[in-house]
Amino acid sequence: MGSSFGTIFKLTTFGESHGVAIGGVIDGVPANIPIDMEAVQAEMDRRKPGQSAIVTQRKESDTVQFLSGIFNGRTTGAPIGFIIPNDDQRSKDYDHIKDVYRPSHADFTYEKKYGNRDYRGGGRSSARETACRVVGGAIAKQVLEKQGIDIVAYVDQVGEVKLSGAVDYNEIENNPVRCPNAVDAKRMETLIKDVRKAGDTIGGSVICEINHVPPGLGEPVFDRLHAELGKAMLSINAVKGFEYGSGFECISMRGSEHNDLFNEDGSTKTNNSGGIQGGISNGMPINFRVAFKPVATIVQEQETLNRKDEIVKMEGKGRHDPCVVPRAVPIVEAMAAMTILDFFLRNKTVQL
Repeated sequence: MGSSFGTIFKLTTFGESHGVAIGGVIDGVPANIPIDMEAVQAEMDRRKPGQSAIVTQRKESDTVQFLSGIFNGRTTGAPIGFIIPNDDQRSKDYDHIKDVYRPSHADFTYEKKYGNRDYRGGGRSSARETACRVVGGAIAKQVLEKQGIDIVAYVDQVGEVKLSGAVDYNEIENNPVRCPNAVDAKRMETLIKDVRKAGDTIGGSVICEINHVPPGLGEPVFDRLHAELGKAMLSINAVKGFEYGSGFECISMRGSEHNDLFNEDGSTKTNNSGGIQGGISNGMPINFRVAFKPVATIVQEQETLNRKDEIVKMEGKGRHDPCVVPRAVPIVEAMAAMTILDFFLRNKTVQL
């Protein structure tokens, strides 16, 4: 079912939105890496539902229970197994869609592929699965920190409201939107609240920056670093687009404008390449942007299809995010961390 990510550093996840628990197995983690459990839980708290008035009000503590692979605060080299109990399922909220396919959800496609589906919150297709990725990313981050690599992501747009002021990394966790500018964050928060009151949802985008990545990471030709980062981001629920460096703006540029000219130390005067050239990191900061669609579940009546191939009317119920990007920030960071660490381990010229 495509539930594993990575080549050497590998995360395999399991569980459904309304099952007893979700969880995973992290393999390929080097031995004797000290693990800060509080830091892992802090990452989970950034993603968990119910953390503010502009996200789903499902109440989950998202407390991670590690089962193996960590002893006396250090990795053993064995697979790291973990579970995250589901504490606040309300499966009855989904009884009305038992025989109905929600528009733009995975209901229709899952049933066509597998011949069945878990309609309780989408089952395996639910974004609840991404909590497991944050665990894997939290472990990967701690390994990368030993190499001086840091990863930061933030919301730069919600609907038509774009980040227009100065970027202050210290502001990201000071507002529920996770925008790095207080004024723009308030504008985004107001928009999200207005959209929620209307029973609707809205999309947005997240920028991610990875600093101090050494040159040489990437495996051309099919496992290019940017291709794997794109795959990682596009595997996240609701993601509709990925661009790195100059992205789609490169279309209107001349080569003389776009080329990143070298400095004597091997760095470049500009970074239109986004830290990656020929599918390999060049030592400059890696930066990319991820676009998220509006959440498919809306509290408005819509026409849809049922299992009898009849067009019927339905209205979304339950607890859902009016905009996913505030909670998507730690997920984007987690997938980036796992991707970079996997390439570190694949690169025989780099030692941890």
